[in-house]
Amino acid sequence: MDIWTRIRPQATERELIIVGRVWVLCIVAVSICWIPVVQAAQSGQLFDYIQSVSSYLAPPIASVFLLAVFVKRVNETGAFWGLIGGLVIGLCRLLPEFWFGTGNCIFPSDCPFLVCGIHYLHFGIILFFCTSVLVLVVSYCTEPIEDQHLHRLVFSLRHSKEERKDLDWKQEEKGRRARRDAEERMREKNDNDTAQEEENSGSRADQQDTPEASETRPDIREDPVWKYTVDANALVMMAVAVFMWGYYA
Repeated sequence: MDIWTRIRPQATERELIIVGRVWVLCIVAVSICWIPVVQAAQSGQLFDYIQSVSSYLAPPIASVFLLAVFVKRVNETGAFWGLIGGLVIGLCRLLPEFWFGTGNCIFPSDCPFLVCGIHYLHFGIILFFCTSVLVLVVSYCTEPIEDQHLHRLVFSLRHSKEERKDLDWKQEEKGRRARRDAEERMREKNDNDTAQEEENSGSRADQQDTPEASETRPDIREDPVWKYTVDANALVMMAVAVFMWGYYA
């Protein structure tokens, strides 16, 4: 949603809902296609697979977040290149492991020891420190963020009483203005269409001998019986899901 609002700042709420639903369908399709990769990685152990992927992708995010909170000198450039560098390092371990396989005691993997010889949890620690070094080096080589944008956002300025100005307030205001203009144009169009329909219906009613009965809106109130039935089914499904997850974890 953040990416789409940057591409189309004037996107309406309906458009954002449609984009979100389409993206969910794409993610589901990718997840289904990813099942063979899960079976090939970590000897088919789902728990080990989840932990290994987290160790390859999560440390850069944790590093950037912690440094941004506790080190005032960290800026956007350092955070960006830290995330990119951490992602590249994680993929350099993730992709060869999927290609060669993790192997086991009976059938060892052909993956080079320099790449796959380190346990994925230890690799996560190394990746965290490498990302931290990259973020600090790039941040100290570029311009810092002014304090007026950091009040009560970093640890050293947590007690500041000064007014904070957002870095991207101009872009956010531009997006809000574009969405507001688009909604106003849509509202004016709907009002014009409604007025035209009322005018046409009034002229038709005048031409007829007897006035037609106005259309009533359908009753969308939910039957309490079905409401309680759906709620009960939701509780049962959640209980079954929790049991299955705990039993097979």
